[in-house]
Amino acid sequence: MPFIDSRVSVKTTAEQRTELKERLGKAIAIIPGKSESWLMIDLADDQKMYFRGDDSEPIAFIGVNIYGSDNSAAYEEMTAELTKIYGEVLGIAPDHMYIKYSASVEWGWNGRNL
Repeated sequence: MPFIDSRVSVKTTAEQRTELKERLGKAIAIIPGKSESWLMIDLADDQKMYFRGDDSEPIAFIGVNIYGSDNSAAYEEMTAELTKIYGEVLGIAPDHMYIKYSASVEWGWNGRNL
């Protein structure tokens, strides 16, 4: 039950959102036990964001939330892949992205907690 919360400062096209959705769906499998079949994604674009007090360059904040426990090795690989995806699809430089991971065993779905 992963959730990717994506906030970017650039305006995206329908084609870019589709490509992000597809590539994120594949990338989530880097984290053991996770797959696109349970993945929820929020692609918020055209956000007013500042990094180092500046808004002149494209910026991204990506949150990866998972049901389960942390996996630092998988997160390291996932960071490399997310950096690649957002760089290739949206032209966001690696040094203008923050990626945050959160794992929780307290997760609700379908009217109850797992």
